[in-house]
Amino acid sequence: MEIAPAILVLLILSGLATYKGLQDYAFFGKYNFNLDRIRKGEVYRLLTSGFLHVDWMHFAFNMFTLYMFAGIVVAISGSFYFLIIYLVSILIGNILTYQLYHKRSQYLAVGASGGVTGIVYASILLYPDLKLYLFFIPIGIKGYIFALAYLLYSLYGMKKNRDNIGHAAHFGGAIGGLVFTLVRYPSLFQTQTFLIGLLLIPLVLLFVLAQRNKL
Repeated sequence: MEIAPAILVLLILSGLATYKGLQDYAFFGKYNFNLDRIRKGEVYRLLTSGFLHVDWMHFAFNMFTLYMFAGIVVAISGSFYFLIIYLVSILIGNILTYQLYHKRSQYLAVGASGGVTGIVYASILLYPDLKLYLFFIPIGIKGYIFALAYLLYSLYGMKKNRDNIGHAAHFGGAIGGLVFTLVRYPSLFQTQTFLIGLLLIPLVLLFVLAQRNKL
């Protein structure tokens, strides 16, 4: 299947940044999500951390997920909108992370998951009948089921807090993808009301757990 240039560019940039970060700890340390350094004015980390990954498995999962969903957004809304929603979702994801963990000065994280989740949410809203066919599952999985499972797993990752993966950014990215798509296509409020409600479930759950200080 032909891949759109905008998607290919993101895959290459993320691959190059990840390779450099894994080879050069100083590079990784300069551009990751370091809450203390961001607080001191290094706000560029809110974006650059979205191009780094903790290992090649983390990179492969994010980029494969991006590849599966991005084509829908590009085909329906164009490359410019795709890039905007991807980059803005990374920013929103990391801003949310900052708000959730602002009391943990040593909090570190990396990952493109905010941008990827934004694209996942946008593609599901634009093409509700989307099905995924994964190697180890012989039947098609509805896109929204994948999205819900992805974010519920992210909640688990946030509670365990055993890695440097920016699980919290997934939720900010989802918010970015949801809001931007609904602003551009407001008719979805009427045609996909039930789907929107489903996609809001993990976001509401995150808010409830955060309010109860259980994350």
